[in-house]
Parts: sequence; structure tokens; C-alpha cells
Amino acid sequence: MTETPVQVLGPHEAWELLGSAELGRIALSVNGSPDIFPVNYHAADGKITLRTGEGTKLSELVVNDRVAFETDAHTDTGGWSVVAKGTARILTSFGDIEAADKLPLRPWIATVKYNYVEIAVDEITARRFEFGPEPERYPV
Repeated sequence: MTETPVQVLGPHEAWELLGSAELGRIALSVNGSPDIFPVNYHAADGKITLRTGEGTKLSELVVNDRVAFETDAHTDTGGWSVVAKGTARILTSFGDIEAADKLPLRPWIATVKYNYVEIAVDEITARRFEFGPEPERYPV
């Protein structure tokens, strides 16, 4: 194990990791209370795009467009986590929807999800973790 088991990563590597995964979590406010939803997504060019059906996520984004997004992965020896914050908007123009239709972004389950949401990321952080034993609480 290295001296420091947590490594803070820069924005470039954060975007690379974000682009390497397909499943993440969008956090938003639902009726004034925080909530989080798993979503599949595509990340590129400073934006995260996801598909959703009619319902809670979509209606709450109209009221409060500030969101957080998280994705992570791990192996037996370590892992990483990326957190992005930004402003979400529902894509409504024909050009935006046509461009989103071309993304490698398909629902994992057979449900109707014809709405696209795009998050313009204004803050992104990432960390890489090395797993290992917990340090002694009271070293001798």
C-alpha cells in the first residue's frame, strides 16, 4: 500500500473516468428533500447526457436545475469516484434531440425514456482509492 491511500485527481483524469463508465447517480431536490436516482449516461465535452421517462426527475428539474452527479468503480485492490456538479436542462429543440439520439445511450431496461437531460458541468472532482487494512486506532 502507498503512503496515502487516497489520491486526488485533476479534471482531465476525472473526465476520462467519467467517460469510461455507463451507470451513475443523479442527485437532486424532490419537494425540498434530497433524492438520488441511478441512471445510465454519456459524458463528453463538459456535459453529461442522460435519458429519463416522465416522472419525478423530469418534473423536479423544471423547478430546480442544480444537480450533482456521481459515478464510481472498483476492483479487489482499489477504486475511484467522480462527483460532478452543474446545471441540468431538458433538451427540447429538434437539433439537440437529434444529436442526443446519436449518442451511445440506451436504456438498460425496456421502459419508455424519450426525454433527454443534459448537465452542463461547472465543477468536477475525482479521487482514486487504494484498499488496504484499517490503520491501528491507538498505535503503540
